Amino acid sequence: MAACGGPGNPRAAAGPSTVLAYIIRRLFAVVVMLLVITLVTFGIFFLIPKWVGVDPATYFIGKQADPASLEGIRKKMGLDDPILVQFGKFLWGLVAGRDYANGTDVTHCSAPCFGYSFRNEQAIWPVLTDRLPVTMQLAAGACVIWVVVGVGTGVVSALKRGSALDRTLMTVALAGVSLPIYFTGMIALAVVVYGLGWIDGQYVPFGESASGWFGGMLLPWVTLAFLYAAMYARMTRATMLEIMGEDYIRTARAKGLREPVVIGKHAMRSTMTPVLTILGMDLGALVGGAILTETTFSLPGIGQAAVKAISDKDFPLILGVTLIAAVAVVVANLLVDLLYAVVDPRVRLS
Repeated sequence: MAACGGPGNPRAAAGPSTVLAYIIRRLFAVVVMLLVITLVTFGIFFLIPKWVGVDPATYFIGKQADPASLEGIRKKMGLDDPILVQFGKFLWGLVAGRDYANGTDVTHCSAPCFGYSFRNEQAIWPVLTDRLPVTMQLAAGACVIWVVVGVGTGVVSALKRGSALDRTLMTVALAGVSLPIYFTGMIALAVVVYGLGWIDGQYVPFGESASGWFGGMLLPWVTLAFLYAAMYARMTRATMLEIMGEDYIRTARAKGLREPVVIGKHAMRSTMTPVLTILGMDLGALVGGAILTETTFSLPGIGQAAVKAISDKDFPLILGVTLIAAVAVVVANLLVDLLYAVVDPRVRLS
């Protein structure tokens, strides 16, 4: 991606072949990055423990297991193989499934096989897919709120710079950035659920009750969005103030364009570029697991699964959550790259 000229310049023509070539290049880069991330993550879990004298087999059945059980799990998991051989088997399992075998003792893990939890006797992928929709619902709902409120607040604050409204909005934003989610979440539960009793605060799947689902997700959405909206408001205000002093904004006003046109057509497009950049990383990270929010509100999502896996020392599930989080961040940033040229006319595909 490259920037050329000011917002007043026409966008460089990009034919279908140019766009397709750019998408192919970006997809190839994403695949390479995911392979590198998977290899590094796999090495952290399987190679580094050996360097520090820890037997990876203990991650699967516990440190108190007898030597015979540890040897059996090593053979079943292939932990005695070279690390690259183990990594190759892991990748193949993602595509075609995998059998964990030790003689006649065979455990099948269907594709995509992110591993198998011998503590809970279940494959990791079904656990992740059961919980991922909850996390995606949380991330999507909160994202809509924080983008609308955060960006809108930042724009209003920038346009009313120095006023009482500006100072009030930025004070609230500063409070939102400073207060941790578990604090605001507990306050929201104490006031709205236990104090006023407006909602019961219990998560209900959408298929069982749409109203119950909305009531269970509303507080997590607002709590999570409060933190991010505050950050986006401060970032939008700073970006908007900088952009409003640019030459092309003064030129647009000198041409007699109405202020809403100057703000909406010229200033907002440039303002949204850094917002999109941060949004891609934030949304990807949340899809990978909003740990504090899900734990505070007892939402059965990826984040809560990660906390439980760490508590139970369920190594395969920790590995699966880590990879899902990495994939979410990479894919979100790919989508942001593709949206740049749509939002900002200074950006072209190159």
